[in-house]
Amino acid sequence: MPGAATLRLVVVDDHPLFVRGLELLLPIATDDRVQVVGATGDAAAAAALVNRCLPDLALVDLHMPAPGGIRAVAAIRRTTPRVRVVAMSGSTDPAPALEALRAGAEGFLPKTSEPEELLPPLLAVLDGWAVLPAELLRAMLRPTHAASVDLDGEERRLLRAIAAGRNTVDIAEELHVSERTVKRMTAALLRKLRVSSRAEAAAVAGHTGLLTE
Repeated sequence: MPGAATLRLVVVDDHPLFVRGLELLLPIATDDRVQVVGATGDAAAAAALVNRCLPDLALVDLHMPAPGGIRAVAAIRRTTPRVRVVAMSGSTDPAPALEALRAGAEGFLPKTSEPEELLPPLLAVLDGWAVLPAELLRAMLRPTHAASVDLDGEERRLLRAIAAGRNTVDIAEELHVSERTVKRMTAALLRKLRVSSRAEAAAVAGHTGLLTE
């Protein structure tokens, strides 16, 4: 859509041809709605680059030389928590993707994605949604202990809001509490469900029926 806001993107990937391809093709494929404003092939430098560029979103390859993509994701989330992170991998193994979600990534996309296919999921992540391939979602939906977790009414309202992709500000308004309280409640809920991210909480709750009880 001409005139739409530009999505500023930092790419963390040690494959120069892949990075250059995104730099060249993303603006063309998205009518200039996505712009790569920085890139590095050094996972250790990822957080500093993101802090310097302050993009809307960081795209991080999980299979990089030490310290690796998982630590890059965690470092970015720790130093610039307002920047969304999407992990990428050319592997079909779900384990690294799940680790990335636990480290703070809001989504995962396969590196086989075509440039023109990237805009909708990236925009969805910016809107607060978790974006996952079907195969990874199925891996996350395997039975867990969550079915036996006893949640009170307020915890269920919070979980429903998280599953709906609501952000902290909106949840605070809905529950009539402060943003700090929402963050505290969310941390406690994740511990109770024994998961590490909102995406995991929504997945296990949806699978075990906690959202409909």
